[in-house]
Amino acid sequence: MASPVSSSSPPHPFWPRDLLIPSYIENDRSMSEILVFLFSVSGLFLIVTWLITGCNRALGTWRRLAVCWFAVCGFIHCVIEGWFSLYYDVIPGDQSFLSQLWKEYAKGDSRYVIADAFTTCMESITALFWGPLSFWTVYAFLRNRSYRFVLQLVISVGQLYGVLLYFWIEHRDGYIHSEYGHPLYFYFYFVFMNMLWVIIPALLVVDGCSHISMAQAHVDNAAKVTQKSKRN
Repeated sequence: MASPVSSSSPPHPFWPRDLLIPSYIENDRSMSEILVFLFSVSGLFLIVTWLITGCNRALGTWRRLAVCWFAVCGFIHCVIEGWFSLYYDVIPGDQSFLSQLWKEYAKGDSRYVIADAFTTCMESITALFWGPLSFWTVYAFLRNRSYRFVLQLVISVGQLYGVLLYFWIEHRDGYIHSEYGHPLYFYFYFVFMNMLWVIIPALLVVDGCSHISMAQAHVDNAAKVTQKSKRN
């Protein structure tokens, strides 16, 4: 069983280096083991959803990929981020697998091991709202529900707003919670993994607005035809 690091070694792997985390216990699982779990389960959700969406002939390739995205989001928001929102105050000293996952990720953003006010609030909102709504969106597209693009728009705006705040606040802090420029911890963990929630939701916002606008235009045109027929 792992034990707290000794006073003769660095107290933790997080930045800034003088950060005080007295309860920290080093992970006993490797980085590769943690990343394989994360990407394997996410990939499984993607593959299963892709196969399921194939049964709905109304969904094209682009729409099926979008539905797969929401399935993966549902898993990450509900399970991964849900864990953080429940146990953020004990993660540094906890050796549960998901706690170790967060300690690994915190090498790129130490706010996740200091119970930072913004990250705990943001992740709690994400887990409580965007996670369940992502799974609902998958259902809505599979069943061709009329509100499916409303859900897509609401979730995507929420995700985009949250991650932009996430980046902007850290930028204002001077990127002090990561080893700036590190190829894995900064560019992969902090930048790349979060930029996915900028690029994809932005595309889905545009897509959702387009479909809702077309639907409203159709309603407006139908109303004009009805009014014209009444006058005649």
